Amino acid sequence: MVSIKGGRKRLVTGAVATAAAGVALGAFAALSGTADGATETAAAAVAAKHAKPTIILEHGAFADGSSWNGVIADLRADGYPVVAAANPLRGPASDGAALRTVIDHVKGTKIVVGHSYGGNVISEAATDAPEVKALVYVAAFLPAPGESALELTNKYPGSTLPGALDPVTYQQADGSTATDLYIQQDKFHHQFAADVPAEQAALMAAEQRPIAQAALEEKATTAAWKTKPSWDIITTEDLNIPPAVQRFMAKRAHAHTTEVAASHSVAVSHPHLVAHVIERAARATVS
Repeated sequence: MVSIKGGRKRLVTGAVATAAAGVALGAFAALSGTADGATETAAAAVAAKHAKPTIILEHGAFADGSSWNGVIADLRADGYPVVAAANPLRGPASDGAALRTVIDHVKGTKIVVGHSYGGNVISEAATDAPEVKALVYVAAFLPAPGESALELTNKYPGSTLPGALDPVTYQQADGSTATDLYIQQDKFHHQFAADVPAEQAALMAAEQRPIAQAALEEKATTAAWKTKPSWDIITTEDLNIPPAVQRFMAKRAHAHTTEVAASHSVAVSHPHLVAHVIERAARATVS
């Protein structure tokens, strides 16, 4: 009996010791897990802080997303994530709303870039978008509220676009008529892309997307460049938006400007320059 009781005592004591050890190991594991979790969270925070912003590109009239191909290649080679949004080319308000869905969908900090009429669109879409850290305008419009692309184009002489247009009028579902504008294919190279090889310009002419005439007449309602730092590439051989108009808008927006002897299709003819300016804006505004 004594030996049996002693054995039970030893068993009970051993069980208590084992349970205590289990609690200690569990506590250690919990602490270890907390430490590992904290480390992972801290590492993620550091990684997020040093992550490069996403570059969102918005094409303009008579073009499509492929006009950014050379720019995208450079940006990706330098580690930037890129999205080239599709621009409906129907009007600044509706096109801005479409682009805003892209801006809101992309996580993290962003630099938003607009070419030509795409400048109207990014000025609308990026207003009150806190994760958009900078705007880059590429041979683009920077309208103030109440201004239209057509009004700005005619502010100074130099645009030969009206004589190169090919208007197409059609009936809408509600019975009203609307007009889409193309550039005549045989005039596209000279008018839009004079410094692009002729064969490439011919492909661009065939692939061009029309803009609604009403979109060029629609007045801006907001201007994101009033509250966000802006960069602007001014094309001094532009036949669509006169250089004098581009300089006027850039000066008014206090934009960091780069001038280049290029046609309106500067993103195609000078992709390295355009990518360099975009990256400069990213480095200056995203730490």
